[in-house]
Amino acid sequence: MDTLRHRAIAGDGSTSRLNALSFAAMSGEAAHKGERRGPYLKILLSFDIDGTLETGDPPGPVTLEMVRKAQELGCIIGSASDRALNAQKNMWARAEIEVDFVAQKHLLTDIRERFEADYYLHMGDRELDRQFALEAGFEFMWMDDVPASEPWNGKPE
Repeated sequence: MDTLRHRAIAGDGSTSRLNALSFAAMSGEAAHKGERRGPYLKILLSFDIDGTLETGDPPGPVTLEMVRKAQELGCIIGSASDRALNAQKNMWARAEIEVDFVAQKHLLTDIRERFEADYYLHMGDRELDRQFALEAGFEFMWMDDVPASEPWNGKPE
């Protein structure tokens, strides 16, 4: 195992969060099905909608194609938003993306309890998003920090 991959997996802090996500996502479809092949991390990505996803009001920097790619790579994906659950489900259905969960953002703790993962990340654009994420034990990514390419694309920066 190469040293960089080992550090990403070991979580010893010697690689950036984005590099850890990149290496972790390489588990592909097996991880999404709950299978554990190789030394890969299982990642849960939670998206706020407004100001985060391109379908939000206002639109955010995360495209639906980015979400699809994360799902193809085996990430557990869904939304945690202020929007009603039916509104979230309808948004995903219109995009033809079958998500693993939809939730109110103040209930991220419930999502963490429902899904076993090695890494939990909530992405949002407001302080309240960050507060709920941290209270639930998630890492948080500000929308200002979203790179031009997806951090879960399997290619180290």
